[in-house]
Amino acid sequence: MEQREQWNTRAGFILAAVGSAIGLGNIWRFPYMAAENGGGAFFFPYLFALLTAGIPIMILEFGIGQKFRGSAPLTLARLNRKWEWLGWWQIAVCFFIAVYYVVIIAWAISYVGFSVTQAWSGGAGDFFFGTFLGLTGSPFELGGLRTGIILPLLVAWIVTFLATYGGVKGGIERASKILMPVLLIMTILIAIRGITLPGAAQGLNYLFKPDFSKILDYKVWTAAYGQIFFTLSIAFAIMIAYSSYLPKKSDIVNNAFMTSFINCGFSLLAGFAVFGIIGHMALNQGKTVAEVAGSGGVGLAFITFPTAISTLGGLAPLFGILFFLSLTFAGITSLISINEAAISAFMDKFSMPRKKVVIIYTVVAAAISLVFATGAGLYILDIVDHFINNFGIVFGGLIEVILIGWLFNLKSVQEHVNAISEFAAGSWWLFTIKIITPLVLGYMAVMNLIGDLRTPYGDYSIPALFWLGWFVIILVVAGGFIFASLKWKDDQYLVKGVE
Repeated sequence: MEQREQWNTRAGFILAAVGSAIGLGNIWRFPYMAAENGGGAFFFPYLFALLTAGIPIMILEFGIGQKFRGSAPLTLARLNRKWEWLGWWQIAVCFFIAVYYVVIIAWAISYVGFSVTQAWSGGAGDFFFGTFLGLTGSPFELGGLRTGIILPLLVAWIVTFLATYGGVKGGIERASKILMPVLLIMTILIAIRGITLPGAAQGLNYLFKPDFSKILDYKVWTAAYGQIFFTLSIAFAIMIAYSSYLPKKSDIVNNAFMTSFINCGFSLLAGFAVFGIIGHMALNQGKTVAEVAGSGGVGLAFITFPTAISTLGGLAPLFGILFFLSLTFAGITSLISINEAAISAFMDKFSMPRKKVVIIYTVVAAAISLVFATGAGLYILDIVDHFINNFGIVFGGLIEVILIGWLFNLKSVQEHVNAISEFAAGSWWLFTIKIITPLVLGYMAVMNLIGDLRTPYGDYSIPALFWLGWFVIILVVAGGFIFASLKWKDDQYLVKGVE
């Protein structure tokens, strides 16, 4: 068995972990979530969620990944041979996310080019849904491949392939050291320009003005926990895989705090950038910020913001390029981590060399991602994303904290983490993992399930929701048990490396 790779530097690991956490959602989802859930008041439940769920789970996953030195399936198998299936559940989640997430990155790459000529000037919505996506009438009406999406999709896969093919030091760490600083600089430039525009104060006021009445609304707290959970890339194999490449003496607690706070700080910076420019757009159109803000997903990124960029006059092309390059870089760093979580699992299970796994995995994933580059791609993406996030990730995370918190000696993980960290994960950490996080995730999981059973998601047909939603979740769960039932190429590997 080859010796496991390691990060070259602590900074390299932090940048890679932060790169995984900082994704498309930080730029388009967080600002909108904050504005819609109490503005400045939202930051109290958001910070509370960070401290009671985000950081504790990050410490847990960094700790077990570094201690047991394996991908999610291997780490969970080393915790308990009967838990390997959960690791493969999380790998299946990663795979499904990868094959649709890459398409959004392809859209962003395309919009870098569109920004030069303001190609959407005739109407951002009509351009996005009609001219660019060629959106059909339903999820089952594919409408053929969109040639304008294929090339940028290929670019996204090639960049991701090169990063994972090059390994931890030569590929992932090197890419993170380039992409993350450039992403930060671009976002700072957009934020500076955004907050200095006429009308920016109106946009920032919409984002940060506190509405303390919403503090008592349980939905705001659920939104805060959901945002923390999804934005930090926790509970779906990534951070376990990344931390498995850490040296034996690594400051787990500090690494977890740094990764979490840098990620959340970037979200705030993105809020300044996005809502400063949207405030300027609202002023130009004589509307309120709420009227022009649109939705918090692809609508904000590919319809509302392009329209806002067009109000910047001669600087519009430059800031359009900066914004969509930021989306591209944020997406690529996350996509690399999502794929690495799966690649490391197959390497461990089948004792295959990295390069062979990366080639096979990338070809298969890239082929499947073509489904999302059809005229029905946006519909399929929307349904798969909803079910994977609300059921695949949430229920997987809930099971993870219950198994490790209640059926494993959690104290041994705490002792391991504290022995190599500058400051300790104390009794507060045990309490959050055993009590607070299971309660919150359990509530979210049940409410999500009840909500979808009572009111089918979106305006989609029942067959579409079954085959593209519920059936995908069935595949995730079944895939977990099927891969766990396969024999390890080297059974001794199940105990190798445990400290």
